[in-house]
Amino acid sequence: MLLEATGAAPIEGPNACGKTETALRAAASEVRLDRDENTKQMVDLDAGMVLAGETPRLIDEWQLAPRIWNHVRHEVDRRRAPGQFILTDSAKPADDHTRHSGAGRFSRLRIRPCALSESGQSSSRISLAKLLRSEPQSAVRQEMTISSLAEIVCAGGWPANVGKPLAAAIRANRGYVREICHVDISQGSGKSHDPTRVERLLRSLARNVATPVATSRLAADVGGANGQKLNPETAAEYLKALTRLMVVENQPAWSPNLRSRTRLRAAAVRHFVDPSLATAALGIAPDRLLADLEYFGFLFESLVIRDLRIYAQAADAWVYHYREKDGLEVDAIVETADGRWAAFEIKMGKRGIEEGQRNLLRLADRLAGTDHGEPAALAVIVPNGYGHFRPGEVGIVPLNALGP
Repeated sequence: MLLEATGAAPIEGPNACGKTETALRAAASEVRLDRDENTKQMVDLDAGMVLAGETPRLIDEWQLAPRIWNHVRHEVDRRRAPGQFILTDSAKPADDHTRHSGAGRFSRLRIRPCALSESGQSSSRISLAKLLRSEPQSAVRQEMTISSLAEIVCAGGWPANVGKPLAAAIRANRGYVREICHVDISQGSGKSHDPTRVERLLRSLARNVATPVATSRLAADVGGANGQKLNPETAAEYLKALTRLMVVENQPAWSPNLRSRTRLRAAAVRHFVDPSLATAALGIAPDRLLADLEYFGFLFESLVIRDLRIYAQAADAWVYHYREKDGLEVDAIVETADGRWAAFEIKMGKRGIEEGQRNLLRLADRLAGTDHGEPAALAVIVPNGYGHFRPGEVGIVPLNALGP
């Protein structure tokens, strides 16, 4: 547990992902800066009063009084004991010279919406951690209709939506997007933004989810009916604010050291933290996804990346993508801190499984004899069906059987 090894544990994540509820389970006392204006003012007058209390002490939405970060840091130094504070926030304040990094005193925990295993929609019969250790695994047939998958994508993994009627979950997600456009993005950047243009940018991101679309193309797409483009620098500023809010989370490129002259694409693949934000931004429901299976496939990929990120974090690993300029693409590379790696192709239909298997074997062949060595696992992730993995083979992993 982070609190056993460090003085303070900042918990980060988008609004409504369960940060405060998670923190309250570990905290012995609390202060809510988003509910108490007097306490926010007290940070400047006498921070010691705000920090006083039984430990671990939760300071919720600390970004509303950014100066408290340094007060916490100094208090951790003074007390010289682990497990003193838990800090939660929904928007990272801009870095400046007044806020120390907290290195050696703080250990961050990133929280995202629920993965399918957390919402009770996956059996977790196939473990990502075990795949990274090359352990054989199998799963009995996992049933999930394409209609059910569309509903999962539209409802999302937001804790408040678990068990809620689908129509209510969709309404809540659309309200969430409206709040981002009108209120939250200003908190993420400290500046005023045009809500209409922010909304158009979110729609453009939604149309291009799970692709490495360029900022300039997004900016052009945001242009109004008169054809006037949004300045790419302004679009980049909007994207930076959305990243600070943690509602947009790009998937970086994996750059192994290849001995060949293969050139790699370095652009990140764009995702929302949860694919339900894409459907909410576009105002679409499951029936629209079923009528456009190509776009549905991109959203399925984004759903898989969400879950892989959650499971990878528990295994001290990160999720990347791999793209070569001459054609070879692999949807997800999971690499651990100690250098083990696994590669996954994501296919919603059975027709794509053979192609995915070929791509994975080509990647393994490219890296044979390099410092990266053999992959711990190669597998194609599909929505449902039987699951199996054995070392030396390309496995099949149903998403509703995948777990940490």
